[in-house]
Amino acid sequence: MPDQAALAAPDDPHAALRARWTEALEAARTTPADGTAPDPTPYADNLIARYQEPQRRYHTLTHLTAVLDHIDVLERALAQAGTPAPDPTPVADLALVRLAAWFHDAVYAPDRSENEERSARLAERALTEAGVSPAGTAEVARLVRLTVTHAPAPDDLAGQVLCDADLAILAAPPETYSAYTAAVREEYAFVPEDAFREGRAAVLRQLLALPRLFWTPYGTERWEKAARDNITAELERL
Repeated sequence: MPDQAALAAPDDPHAALRARWTEALEAARTTPADGTAPDPTPYADNLIARYQEPQRRYHTLTHLTAVLDHIDVLERALAQAGTPAPDPTPVADLALVRLAAWFHDAVYAPDRSENEERSARLAERALTEAGVSPAGTAEVARLVRLTVTHAPAPDDLAGQVLCDADLAILAAPPETYSAYTAAVREEYAFVPEDAFREGRAAVLRQLLALPRLFWTPYGTERWEKAARDNITAELERL
């Protein structure tokens, strides 16, 4: 089958993202007996528009794309290590993880604390309408809610993949990490400098106090130390 992204219009900047959404949705849902299913495109367009809202500086399409890319990296690493994806079927479960990535910051307001819950509820409504099973929809919503704590259970491989992919920015090269911290500051431009520094420092100390930042073998090996180095350096600069 031809690659959907390759066939997309070259002047469409979001064609590749729409193709990734369509692939994940079609892998996760069951086609009705009559062979029809809702068009994936309107759902993709709605989510793409959300990630381009003016209040966003870090939680943008760039972040969404990075999370999806990191899920791909972790999938390849798990396959090479011979680690099976979560039951019942690897393809469906990884599709649900990717759908959760799409929804995990779908609702985002820097001055609100219930973004993940609202994003999970949006996923429940949209995916039910789009043809995902109740069990699949519930799993996506669970994964979205998990990004509040980024603390998956030891046997929750799906949660570990999503959380590691979401936090992989912490292990980015220093220049990329600096751009990330600058974007976060812009999102919280309404917060006075002293208050921001105090709040950001508290978040960083909480991260450093965690026994682990990453849960997958790849994340532990490749990202843990770099992330802690970046966090420590940022804390020293505050």
